[in-house]
Amino acid sequence: MGVDTSAYTTSVALVSTDGTVHQQRRVLPVPLGARGLRPSEALFLHTQYLPQMMEQLWNDAGRVRLSAIGVSVAPRPEPDSYLPPFLAGEAAARSIAAVEGLAVLRTTHQEGHIRAGLAGSGLHPNQEFWALHVSGGTTELVRVQMSAGGWQVTVLGGTDDLYAGQFVDRIGVLLGASFPAGPELDRMAEAQEDMVRLPWTKPRHIDGVWRISFSGPESAAERALQDGVPSGPLARGVMESIGRTLAGLVAASADGGDLLVVGGVAANTHLRRVMGRRLPNWRVWFADPDWSRDNAIGVAYLALDRMATERGE
Repeated sequence: MGVDTSAYTTSVALVSTDGTVHQQRRVLPVPLGARGLRPSEALFLHTQYLPQMMEQLWNDAGRVRLSAIGVSVAPRPEPDSYLPPFLAGEAAARSIAAVEGLAVLRTTHQEGHIRAGLAGSGLHPNQEFWALHVSGGTTELVRVQMSAGGWQVTVLGGTDDLYAGQFVDRIGVLLGASFPAGPELDRMAEAQEDMVRLPWTKPRHIDGVWRISFSGPESAAERALQDGVPSGPLARGVMESIGRTLAGLVAASADGGDLLVVGGVAANTHLRRVMGRRLPNWRVWFADPDWSRDNAIGVAYLALDRMATERGE
């Protein structure tokens, strides 16, 4: 079993040894016109949703026997990474584990994204690969080095102001989309061929990591909106700017390799095309869009991995 209670999604999942997946996933409601939720609001909603979602998951799976349970307890595998909404998932997972007599695998939201991406993309790395985590709360490039006991994540770069998902959501809300705005902005962008040309930022090497920025492109998009630019071309321009910026970040980090793109923004159709087109020396991997968004599937797989390792499988 996997449990993930992120800033905007409640998710629980079951993964069996034969690869069967069951999941319940609910995006937290955000008032129309708002740009997000306070952490305390998200924590309250997770607490409301988890019992019913657990019951539905258990009924869908046929009341199977649990062998392992994992839960994301922080956004990223960094010592200072913390967000209150993850407390709801940890409380639920520890309660179930106590009744079932199981140890709890405590992992992170980012590692769950990476594992779900591996399961859903077909990438089977041998030693290392790069992962680009692109969402409303993270825009980060990491190198993942594999070993028999798991993996090690090294941060190579990321944004020093807005996250890519924040850029999408802020412009999307201004265009009348509901929050989170990624799916609606994607539909706008794909509905026609015209595109507003927005700036994109080249990576800068600062304190040993590569840094990018989205504040300039966001300001340019807001000015274009004030000038009366149609929503479709502007939406397409936003995704083109993000794609070019992210591709530049990846290209600066290494000459090529396997790149796994995960996170809610990774589900965007136009971004997938841009990344594939602008990284000719890379093998770019995407999971199914439903596995790219916040989900507990990867957390469940990590628990399954740990169980297999402990059994020597």
